[in-house]
Amino acid sequence: MRSTSAFALCFTLLLALLSPSTVVRADPRQFAGGSAEWQGGIRVTLKDVVLDVRLVYADTVRVRLAPANRFERLDRSYAVVAPRPAGPAGAVSERVEGDLRIITLTGPECSARVTVRPDTSAVVAILDAAGHVVVEDDPAAPPRVDAATGAVDVTKLHPRDQFVYGFGEKALPLDRTSVEMVHWNSDTPGYKTGTDPIYQTTPFYIGLRRGKAYGLFFDNTYRSYFNVAKRHPERISFGAPGGWLDQYVFCGGAARDPRQVIRRYTELTGRSELPPLWALGYQQCRWGYYPEKRVREIAAKFRETGIPCDAIYLDIDYMDGYRVFTWDKSRFPNPKQMVGDLRRDGFHTVVIIDPGIKVDEAYAAYQSGKAGRHFVTMPDGSEFQGAVWPGLCAFPDFTSPRARQWWGSQFAELVDTGVRGFWTDMNEPSVFLPPNFDEPWSIQHPAKTFPSETRQDGDGDPDSHARYHNVYGQQMTRATRDGLLALAPDQRPFILTRATFAGGQRYAASWTGDNIATWEHLELSIPMLLSMGVSGQSLAGADIGGFIDSPTPELYVRWLQAACLTPIMRSHTVAGTPDQEPFSYGPEYTDINRATIELRYELMPYLYTQFALAEQTGEPVMRPLWLDTPTDNRVLTTQDEFLVGPDLLVAPVVRPGVTTRRVVFPIGADWINWYTGELHRGGTDADVAAPIGRLPLFARAGRAREVDLR
Repeated sequence: MRSTSAFALCFTLLLALLSPSTVVRADPRQFAGGSAEWQGGIRVTLKDVVLDVRLVYADTVRVRLAPANRFERLDRSYAVVAPRPAGPAGAVSERVEGDLRIITLTGPECSARVTVRPDTSAVVAILDAAGHVVVEDDPAAPPRVDAATGAVDVTKLHPRDQFVYGFGEKALPLDRTSVEMVHWNSDTPGYKTGTDPIYQTTPFYIGLRRGKAYGLFFDNTYRSYFNVAKRHPERISFGAPGGWLDQYVFCGGAARDPRQVIRRYTELTGRSELPPLWALGYQQCRWGYYPEKRVREIAAKFRETGIPCDAIYLDIDYMDGYRVFTWDKSRFPNPKQMVGDLRRDGFHTVVIIDPGIKVDEAYAAYQSGKAGRHFVTMPDGSEFQGAVWPGLCAFPDFTSPRARQWWGSQFAELVDTGVRGFWTDMNEPSVFLPPNFDEPWSIQHPAKTFPSETRQDGDGDPDSHARYHNVYGQQMTRATRDGLLALAPDQRPFILTRATFAGGQRYAASWTGDNIATWEHLELSIPMLLSMGVSGQSLAGADIGGFIDSPTPELYVRWLQAACLTPIMRSHTVAGTPDQEPFSYGPEYTDINRATIELRYELMPYLYTQFALAEQTGEPVMRPLWLDTPTDNRVLTTQDEFLVGPDLLVAPVVRPGVTTRRVVFPIGADWINWYTGELHRGGTDADVAAPIGRLPLFARAGRAREVDLR
């Protein structure tokens, strides 16, 4: 009996050693210039840096490089959901080839190979379940920390036939290959194609080659940069002036599916919540809806013309001297009654909220914020002040838990008034240039935000604004959402933000900032929104008609059509422009615009279902054609069409004077013209009629009945 038990024990141990899910534990192994150890992952110490590699999911690897004396600091991320996933165990093996030490971490659906070199550097390659390289470091430019400055950088090998997508909100074509970009949230009104950076930061991309995908997320809040095959066509380089070189590589499962990449990325960073149903309806906004009489006139006109509308926005004009959380009682003498009357007529009221708190000792918000020491400070502890709409302002430190709680409590009166949506703006953060400023003006001048030396709490890890700048808007929406849930726990909050960081989709919807009333911006809005979608932001939109200047009736009609099935459908324009509502262009165009908005409402059950699925999977509602058919080379650069869910194909008109357009039909399905019933075979192109009153729209054959709700 004893020998049988011993045999069973030995057999069990042998199986454990052979199992790919078993962690091989070893004592630290010293070698020239460093050491290595593993327990649930690989940790290599070289000179004064530590490289750590471990699994996060079965098909996802995290790679970190940091100075040895800082590596054990709080491992906090504003992008990653808490608690951070532990990941499966992996098997570690080691071999020596000449003067190279090769350590491999093998997981269920991917593996990581670390090659330690005699020059005391290490390069990392990520491999898929079949052993094929997914992405690897360039041996000529391995992961690096600059001991003198703290800067981090790395270069990845990039096959010339690989397409690169993502990076969130960028004013760039859909394929981000041959582009150099910076991630630094910036107030950039009137940006053009190629303007960079703009309002948001999402250092995440998807590489797609021959139908196989991977994703890479660089979790660093500093002013980071990416060079995507711009300086060298076979390299992707990225880095930042501080922080960790913290990377997540998503292999996309055994199939290397781009949808699985997005599922994993959003599992890590969070997913857009299902919004309140009214927020998916048509929304009307402009800078200049005041006084109360004008707001009521706009609402009445929508009902008179029979054009559906669910929300009316109020810009900074509703406030008392631009003081947030207040009302100008000369313009809005009884806001609660007005908001209630609008609600009875089917309108939800959304108001703008800026972070700047006017420096005014008689102003309650400033009094309580100052007393609680909730504002961003200078290095000497004094209150930082900068000018925005109210004049000189103090600014909440949204990286402080106490400040976030205080900020959330300030919404009590607005919630009690009946306001149901909040639009957070100027939160890059943005400040005005001082009046005596004598340097040449620049849309991205560094003086248009907080000085980099200002101090923030960092949730207990205090540091400079240089580190926390890019999360300012994200944490503002976090504080807003938490406050609204505390004040009205039975209501789904709706927050729309101009600035955010990766993971900000957990807290708010977003839009593409202060665009222009041009055909260029209409066309640009599609790849911008598609890129935001594949970067985790399922709930996003662009200002219909353009914010700056005024559209022609034709441009407004075509923009409204293009936005009809985008996640957020909101018209908006700057103060001083002509009226920009759907009924503002004469009876002929009013009828066309009504039909366009009605189409959205006819499809609302389908849209709502897609948003519910997006909350569960992270897959975008508005998606590029390549996402579902990554092997279809014809669609890899198509950026003037998009899918809504898997079953609706939208091909908007984005150029003036056009009444027909070429449509690319993806493989894998046949497509039925929404209006005529004509069948188009997948894998073909066709010239399709697009008269001024029609949005070219097609339903996937075999699924048409489920989306045809007319």
